[in-house]
Amino acid sequence: MHSRVSAAERGSTPGVLAQAGGDDVISSPPASPPASPRRRRGTSWSTRLEILLLVGPALVMFLGFVIFPVAMAAYYGFFSWQGYGAPTDFVGFRNYLTIIQDPLFLEALGHNGFIVVLSLVLQGPAAILIALLLNRRMRGQSLIRVLIFVPYVIAEVVVGTGWSLMLQTTGALNGLLEKIGLGAFTADWLSDPSIAIWTLMGIITWKYIGFAVILFLAGLQGIPEELSEAAAIDGASFWQIQWRITLPLMGPTLRIWAFLSIIGSLQLFDLVYIIWGQYIASTAGTSTMATYMVSEGRNAGNFGYGNAVAVVIFVISLVVALIYQRFVLRRDTDGALTGDSGRKRKERR
Repeated sequence: MHSRVSAAERGSTPGVLAQAGGDDVISSPPASPPASPRRRRGTSWSTRLEILLLVGPALVMFLGFVIFPVAMAAYYGFFSWQGYGAPTDFVGFRNYLTIIQDPLFLEALGHNGFIVVLSLVLQGPAAILIALLLNRRMRGQSLIRVLIFVPYVIAEVVVGTGWSLMLQTTGALNGLLEKIGLGAFTADWLSDPSIAIWTLMGIITWKYIGFAVILFLAGLQGIPEELSEAAAIDGASFWQIQWRITLPLMGPTLRIWAFLSIIGSLQLFDLVYIIWGQYIASTAGTSTMATYMVSEGRNAGNFGYGNAVAVVIFVISLVVALIYQRFVLRRDTDGALTGDSGRKRKERR
């Protein structure tokens, strides 16, 4: 005997209705999916006005304090200009050709590259180790974090002046070495070309490692503790957990820090100029592109040439940033994309 199913029951039951007796099965048609609302193709004027009001001030600041100065520097770079009056002595690309052919600039560029590499090699591993240790529960944890971060917030003028006084041949460091019986290790830390660049790297590491530690600690806070606990239960040691779990998950934080370190190293100026000055930096082997710009531009009274050097530094930094963005940071930016734009980029690849 067949059971009868009313129309209301068939419309309300999306699946399969079975008779209690177990023989006959009456299937109801699947419910049609709800009609998706029609997507708006345009943006209302009120929304556009709101976006303009929110973005407008930041855009004006960016154009006025970034784009406009760069454009003016590029313009003045085509002149031999002494810094006053309208530039009239047009020299074309002569300033730029002089820059790329000047051994002093090439030497400064090499110093910047050396600082970039050593900053990543010295600060990165040390900051990771300190961050991993400070991420564990220990006495005085907050105090140690503050002490590590203090050098970063001290003004560069104070840091440069203090270290220049301590590292002189008659300074505190050599005096301390002599008093403790290590007088053989005293050196001319600031003027010896074979030592000065390493002295600079020591000061830079002391100054900026606190920023890296704080950044890595923030990245560690976003890693779930359940992953480390599960690995520990499976028998993994502390260092195995850090190598297999923690460091891979800290990848985005490490890449962002490396990007900031590279750009900062390419534009390094203040510490070198304060400690070594405009003349000693080149002879001591610590000159950078920025100190070269000041010494050969403003101090030499050739502001057109100085502007050209500034443009070259900007172009080098921009190229490095674009290459880093293309080959290193792309995985992070692609992961942050959502919606149609993210799907389209994945389809293109």
